[in-house]
Amino acid sequence: MKLGLSLSYQSRWSTPADHLALAQEADRLGYSVVWVAEAYGSDSVSVLSWIAGQTSRIDVGSAVMQIPARTPAATAMTAATIDTFSGGRFRLGLGVSGPQVSEGWHGVRFDKPLGRTREYVDIVRRALRREVLAYDGEHYTLPLPDGPGKALKLGFRPLRADIPVYLAAVGPKNLELAGEVTDGWLGIFVAPDLVEGQLASIAAGRARAGLDVKDFDVVASVPTVLGDDVAACADVIRPHAALYVGGMGSRKQNFYNGIAVRMGFAAEAAEVQELYLTGRQRDAAVAVPQDFIDRTSLLGPKDRIKDHIQRYAESGVTTLSLHLFATDRESSITTLRAVAEAYEAAGVA
Repeated sequence: MKLGLSLSYQSRWSTPADHLALAQEADRLGYSVVWVAEAYGSDSVSVLSWIAGQTSRIDVGSAVMQIPARTPAATAMTAATIDTFSGGRFRLGLGVSGPQVSEGWHGVRFDKPLGRTREYVDIVRRALRREVLAYDGEHYTLPLPDGPGKALKLGFRPLRADIPVYLAAVGPKNLELAGEVTDGWLGIFVAPDLVEGQLASIAAGRARAGLDVKDFDVVASVPTVLGDDVAACADVIRPHAALYVGGMGSRKQNFYNGIAVRMGFAAEAAEVQELYLTGRQRDAAVAVPQDFIDRTSLLGPKDRIKDHIQRYAESGVTTLSLHLFATDRESSITTLRAVAEAYEAAGVA
């Protein structure tokens, strides 16, 4: 198992300089990849390009580039460009986002996400292979049949035609699709005791494509807080967990709430959602179960974090990507270093 770093989008609590410093420190420490997120603020592509130009060894990955935000051809162009400029260090993480962002921000209907994702990945891969893009799918038609467009191919030869593709997935069907058509899974709120079942879905997809699950990268993004008081560490993560479980999506469709339900917290997830959606965000954070946070995070002193790293490695996770919840740049770098030491002590490399 390798270590990674997950950077969120820009907010009032972070600066571009902070994120660059963390990426450069992770590069120095030997972390394998730095992932950059996007929602409806800072985009992942700009940040990744900036980081790639100021690091030397660490891979740079999108977690994610949103499928409704870009045509598949535009995504292929971007992936080929960043990968070439970075010397072959780019990983393309994709995700359909959610109904509110897809329809409210990008103006793209959130319908048939599995079929749309399958076609999107297929077109991206064809474009990276510099095939002439003629495509007749349910969701994408290239070129349009009733206009002057012509089938084209990528206008330069990228460094790699086989850039690794990852999919952010939650439910069993999405996990099967990730196993079938991509090279890795970007997981959030990943509990080691449930990874076996998630790997079974991935393996089913791999088998359908005639591929081995051993060649598949299982990436778990884990909230990380270093400290002596485990409960106090969990409290730092509570607002984040409440946002996702309670407020990320509608009452009828919240993928992250579904994760909590599958982990055995159905009643608690319903309570968190009700509190959050009725404007009681602080109460929602308090209502997030301690066990939910502990099972999906790295919390506490270095020795305890070492034990959790071992559990993730034993579960089948192949890249453990830290989502740091520290108050400032210095504390974040201290956490990066401490987890690197715990990782070495865990003996899972």
